[in-house]
Amino acid sequence: MVKIEGNNDLDTKQFALPVDKEHKSTVFPVFSVAKPHMRAFHLSWVQFFACFVSSFAAPPLLPIIRDNLNLTATDIGNAGIASVSGAVFARVVMGTACDLVGPRLASASLTLLTAPAVYFTCIANYATAFLLARFFTGFSLATFVSTQFWMSSMFSPPVVGQANGISGGWGNLGGGATQLIMPRVYNLIVKIGATNFTAWRIAFFIPALFQTFSAFAVMIFGQDMPDGNYQQLHKSGKKHKDNVTKVLRHGVCNYRGWITALCYGYCFGVELTVDNIIAQYFYDRFNLNLRKAGTIAAIFGLANVFARPGGGMVSDLLGKKFGMRGRLWGWWIIQTIGGLLCVLLGRVSSLRASIAVMIIFSVFVQAACGLTFGVVPFVSRRSLGVISGMTGAGGNVGAVITQLIFFKGSRYPTELGITYMGIMIIACSIPISFIYFPQWGGMFCSPKSEVTEVDYYMKEWDLKEQQEDLHQVSLKFADSSRSERGRKVQSAPSENSTPAHV
Repeated sequence: MVKIEGNNDLDTKQFALPVDKEHKSTVFPVFSVAKPHMRAFHLSWVQFFACFVSSFAAPPLLPIIRDNLNLTATDIGNAGIASVSGAVFARVVMGTACDLVGPRLASASLTLLTAPAVYFTCIANYATAFLLARFFTGFSLATFVSTQFWMSSMFSPPVVGQANGISGGWGNLGGGATQLIMPRVYNLIVKIGATNFTAWRIAFFIPALFQTFSAFAVMIFGQDMPDGNYQQLHKSGKKHKDNVTKVLRHGVCNYRGWITALCYGYCFGVELTVDNIIAQYFYDRFNLNLRKAGTIAAIFGLANVFARPGGGMVSDLLGKKFGMRGRLWGWWIIQTIGGLLCVLLGRVSSLRASIAVMIIFSVFVQAACGLTFGVVPFVSRRSLGVISGMTGAGGNVGAVITQLIFFKGSRYPTELGITYMGIMIIACSIPISFIYFPQWGGMFCSPKSEVTEVDYYMKEWDLKEQQEDLHQVSLKFADSSRSERGRKVQSAPSENSTPAHV
C-alpha cells in the first residue's frame, strides 16, 4: 500500500496505487482490480459493453427481422438512425448529471431505465414498434460519457488517455461481440425447436439481462471518486455542490468542446454507422449467409480490443514527448488516414479486399476515438462532464447525419455511401487544427509564454468563488496538467504563478 500525505483540504489516506494531489492514480495497471481506481475502470467498461450489445443486437439479425416484420429499406434505415439519435440528447444530459451527482448514480440509473426497451423488442410486431424499441435502447449509449468522466476522475493526466481509450474501446467491443453473439444465440434457439420468427425474439433476452445485471453491479460496487461518492463528499464538505448554470455555461461557451464534438462525429459516429450497416452490406453484396456476414462484421467492432486503447496510449506518449501539440497532431493524422481508408473501402469490389481494407480502416477510425479523448479531459476541469457529453453527443449526431444522407433508403448504393462517408471524415478532421490552448499552443501556433495552466483553468471561477476556496480542484488539476508542456515542462514557469488575463 502507498501512503499518501494529504494536501491542505485532503486528509492522509491510503491507496493501493500511487496517486497525485487529487488522489488520481498515476499508473494504469490494466489487469488490476485495486479499489477504487481499477474497480471503477472494470465496472465502467463492462457496463458500457453491455449497453453496446443491447443497442446493436438487431443488425446481425436484420435479414430475419425484416422478413418477420415486413420491413422496407426505408424502415431499416430509420431504425438504424433511431438507434443512435436518442443518445444525442441523453449524452449531453449525462455529462451534466455526472458533474452534479457523479458517474456511478448517473450511469447505473440510465442503464436500468433503458433495459425495458430491450425486453420490449421481443414483442415488436410492426415497423414503428421496432423503431421505437431501438430508439429507446439507444439512450443507453450515453453511458459512454459516464465512462469517460469516471476515468478522468480516477486517473492522472499522464495516463488518462490510456484509461479513456481502453475503457471506451473495450466497451465498444460490444458492437463487434454482438455480431458474433446474436447469430449464435439465434441458431441455438432454432436448434432447440423454436421457429425462425420466434427465435430472434427470445434471443433478445440475453442482452437485456446482461444490461440489467451490469447496472446493479455499478450501483453496488462502484465509487464516484478516489475519496468517495458524491453524496458522501457533499455531506463532509470535501466537495461543494456546483452551480448547474455555471457548469453548463463554461462548457457550452468553450469553443474547443464544439470542435471535439464535430470531429468525434466522424470517428465514433462513423463507427456507429458501420456497426449498423456492415453485416447487411456483406450479406447482400457478396451473397453470404447470416453467420458468415456477422462474423466478418464482428471483426470491425472487435478491433476495439486494441485500436481505441492504442489511440489513447499514442495520445499519452505524444503528450509526454511533445505536449498537447503532439496530441493534436497525432489525432489529426490518424483520423485523416481513417478517412482515406473509408474511401478505399467503398471502392474495392472483391470480398477479400473489402475485408482487408475494413480491418485496417477499423483500426484507424477507432484509434482516432481514443486520441479524441486524450484531448477532451484538458478542455475544461470544472465542466468536464459537459464537454464529455457534448463530444459524446457529437458522435451520435455524426452517425445520424451520415445515415440520413448516405444510408437511408435506396438513394445511394451502400458502397458509394461508404466512399462519401470517407470524404466527410477527411473534411471534418480539419478543425482539429483550430484547437488552441494558450498555455500549450496548437498544431501550428506556439503557446503564450506568459500564460500558465493556472491562468487557463481559473477562468472558470469568479473572484467570489475563489475567495470561498471552491476552485481548489482546478488548481490541483492545473498542477498535474503541466506535463502537457512536453519536454519543456522542467523549465516552464511554476504552477504557483500569478494568474494572467487570457
